[in-house]
Amino acid sequence: MRILLVASAFNSLTQRVLVELEERGHAVSVELVPGDGSGWGAVERHAPDLVLVPTPTAAVPRKVWSARTCLVVHPGPPGDRGPSSLDRALQDGAGQWGVTVFQAGEEPDTGPVWASAPFSVPQQVGKSDLYRGEVADAAVEAVLLAVRRFASGAYTPRPRPEDGPGPRPCLGQEERRIDWENEPTRVVLRKLRAADSRPGVLDEFAGGEWYLHGGHYEDRLRGRPGEVLATRCGAICRATTDGAVWIPRLRPRPRPGGPGTFTLPAALALGDRLRGVPEAPVPLWLPAGRLTWSEIRYEESGPVGFVRFSFPGGATGTDRCRRLLDAYRFACSRPTQVVVLGACRDFFSNGIDLNLIEAADDPAEEAWANLHAMDDLVEAVLTTTDRLVVSALGGNASAGGAMLALAADEVWCRTGTVLNPHYRLMGLYGSEYWTYTLPRRVGAEEAERLTRQALPVGATAALRTGLVDRVLSVAPENFFREVARMAVGLAADPSLQTRIGEKKVARERDEAVRPLRDHRATELARTHRCLFRAGEPHHALRSAFVRGEGPARTPEHLTEALPRRRTFEL
Repeated sequence: MRILLVASAFNSLTQRVLVELEERGHAVSVELVPGDGSGWGAVERHAPDLVLVPTPTAAVPRKVWSARTCLVVHPGPPGDRGPSSLDRALQDGAGQWGVTVFQAGEEPDTGPVWASAPFSVPQQVGKSDLYRGEVADAAVEAVLLAVRRFASGAYTPRPRPEDGPGPRPCLGQEERRIDWENEPTRVVLRKLRAADSRPGVLDEFAGGEWYLHGGHYEDRLRGRPGEVLATRCGAICRATTDGAVWIPRLRPRPRPGGPGTFTLPAALALGDRLRGVPEAPVPLWLPAGRLTWSEIRYEESGPVGFVRFSFPGGATGTDRCRRLLDAYRFACSRPTQVVVLGACRDFFSNGIDLNLIEAADDPAEEAWANLHAMDDLVEAVLTTTDRLVVSALGGNASAGGAMLALAADEVWCRTGTVLNPHYRLMGLYGSEYWTYTLPRRVGAEEAERLTRQALPVGATAALRTGLVDRVLSVAPENFFREVARMAVGLAADPSLQTRIGEKKVARERDEAVRPLRDHRATELARTHRCLFRAGEPHHALRSAFVRGEGPARTPEHLTEALPRRRTFEL
């Protein structure tokens, strides 16, 4: 069936729906429609059997929904209506929520229901993580059911139920505002987590107005409500009435008529305003019972060591690379047989930190330092020959972050993982030893296709082509538990020492054919031109990306590469 995806952005959910539909043999095209509603005329050009809107944009025009069936994905259960559905669910502390696929019509959110799927809302999870995890899983379940029902030609959609929350207005900053003097930690965390990606919680402190992004519990630090108590790895800790919370990132409130702003590590954004505020480090290997925030931590289970890391947006900046490298070296100093990298719910890594680079006095130099730090980390993984290394992807990975994953001996991912193993869309040639690891896994021809077409790869296709070795069919909440079970089994395998020996021989053989330093030098020479030569597109692409400036029309790689991939795979 010919399906057209219409979305406001080619975000994680749109990509997930695309790869799931393609995997089932559908011919899928994508059109990006800006918030002003322009671009809907492309529907007639595509002449699809079905129009699917995975991320609601401007209302579907009458001329479109009256001519073709248009199904809209709403992040709320049947009966729920409004633009802030997921935000309100988290801020209200809902334990159960859902996704509904309904038919577009005259009134927004009121059309008949084609399918729905419920999900449990885990505690201590922010909106963006939930959106890429449980929401995406439920959305795919509901979309696939709706598509099957539509294709059958025999299903009559149900009227939208009258019960339920009904229409609710956009959740504005007046409702999101934190009353630091009176609201307990649980309420503060709900508000922060309901806005952790967009729009953030507007707050006034430290002589400025800031949007707060992200929130995590702190078990020991205490102080006057609202006071900044400490910093840690770029985050700030603020006191509540009965505890404290960690806030990783801030975004300055834009000036009227001024340029857009973007998120940065909170301590960096505040700068000299934090003079006198102490740093509060924690050990890499946290004692049992500690409930505090840290980006990187080490755990151990018998012969398996776990280097667990989770960075906002998957951005792996220079300092994070260096701290992660230190953690990895510590793991390799332990008497273990297997080291697992990642194994967290959300993003594995998306490579270099574009926001930090954009904010730097010299963006090219900061990008250059970040790339070298990523290379050092990947090289350490590639040259580990005394144990097996597993990359465990509970969420998506792209660019250098995807290549970090491929440096391991085995790559395990969750069913909902989407990989973007390419650099082209950010105007970069690429580094992280991709010219070694990608062809090693999928072959030279497939590596060329992946990097040229620059399209997302779903978990099933990644397994089929050799990008990953195992796909785990588990909920996001259960990912670490299943990875730990499998890793312990891997360490107990009688053939483990033989595998480690073969790995060492293979590394020596590859080094003799072409040393890793040659791959690194060649990649960085090409990338240096992308960063430092006048007229290269990277800096404009990066600036638009960090400020959320979407393309004025559907990018060429979607309009050109999707038909070619369809022909190649089917």
